[in-house]
Amino acid sequence: MARLSVYSDTDPTVAELSSADPALVTAHLALAGVLFERWPAPQAIPDAADAHAVLEAYAGPVAVLKEARGFQSADVVRMPRGQPDAAVRRAAFLAEHTHDEDEARFFVQGSGAFYLHVDGKVFRIVCGAGDLLSIPARTKHWFDMGPDPEFTAIRFFTRPDGWVASFTGDVIADRFPKFESETGNVS
Repeated sequence: MARLSVYSDTDPTVAELSSADPALVTAHLALAGVLFERWPAPQAIPDAADAHAVLEAYAGPVAVLKEARGFQSADVVRMPRGQPDAAVRRAAFLAEHTHDEDEARFFVQGSGAFYLHVDGKVFRIVCGAGDLLSIPARTKHWFDMGPDPEFTAIRFFTRPDGWVASFTGDVIADRFPKFESETGNVS
């Protein structure tokens, strides 16, 4: 279940709002132009399952979202716990950036935290299995998968070349609490 915390972008020490109430999370993210939905995630995905198996298990909802939002493709990113390159992969997404297209993710397993920098606020949304998040194009944000990540997510793209980031150069992500686990702990 998702957990939303909202901070002033100048004070990462005090959350102005913190809630796991699905209606409140959905409403606050909608104010920032962000689509948040809960999808059923009843499919147990075996550890050895490849990307094709994950996409096949969720073929129905994937097709619906692609049609509704104009996405041309979907892929799967998996981070099993204990990866030796976890710190390098984590660091790749910790800098504030934007995309020229919507960034949509559906969490099949595990968790991670998106930080959205919108109108003087930082929205920290910890997503878990069943959470769909679609961040509008050109929204400043970063993603923290945690120090020992474990997640599987389906990513949706309108571009044929997939994930392409434009980094802002702002070090705001360095000032905000990092994501530490699936429980949403921060440090």
